[in-house]
Amino acid sequence: MKKLLIALVTLLPSLAIAAGGSNVHLESANVDLHDKESLERGLNLFQQYCSGCHSTQYQRYGRVAEDLGISVDDMRKKYMFTDAKVGELMENAIPPADAAKWFGGAAPDLTLVARVRGQDWVYSYLKGFYKDESRPFGVNNTVFPLVGMPHVLEDLQGIPVKQEDGTVVTTGGSMNAEEYDQAVRDITGFLAYSADPVKLEREALGWWVLGFLFIFFIVAYLLKKEYWKDVH
Repeated sequence: MKKLLIALVTLLPSLAIAAGGSNVHLESANVDLHDKESLERGLNLFQQYCSGCHSTQYQRYGRVAEDLGISVDDMRKKYMFTDAKVGELMENAIPPADAAKWFGGAAPDLTLVARVRGQDWVYSYLKGFYKDESRPFGVNNTVFPLVGMPHVLEDLQGIPVKQEDGTVVTTGGSMNAEEYDQAVRDITGFLAYSADPVKLEREALGWWVLGFLFIFFIVAYLLKKEYWKDVH
């Protein structure tokens, strides 16, 4: 009992943080895990803009290539920026000690972020940056206040400026609003896939199981009628 009380007290700060974040408005990501072209675009954007600091170290290059229909040669040429082998884990290029020295802490691994935070959170977070000169990297975030990272997609979105009514206006990006929304959705889709790479396979298997149970129910019902027909 004492250990249980200690555990509950330890969890209280986490529960308070979670409750405090529940008031944040999250946009729907509308991710389609069947859209392999979108997932590959997300992989491309993640590798270009995110993998320098963040890893997806519970995924392997080879598994991603197989799942998304990418040839091994294309995986090496387009999406692998280190000397890693195709069968190795997708780790970032910055040693944790250097990351802690340069940024104050190692960037978190993002393999499971879409599973822990949710797809809508990831999507809204990537769209939630706005200019804030008081912050070390010059930006803040509507979903994650006092965020400790730069807006790495700024050259795509442009400089986001938060207006008095809470809306964000961007200028100078290489993409318009619709294109940037799709780019963010692609990244979110890739992270959603990375967090649960067997989801589609599991769901497909689930329909086969339900079909088997339905057929078995009919057989069991007919067998029950046959056994009990002479009881009364």
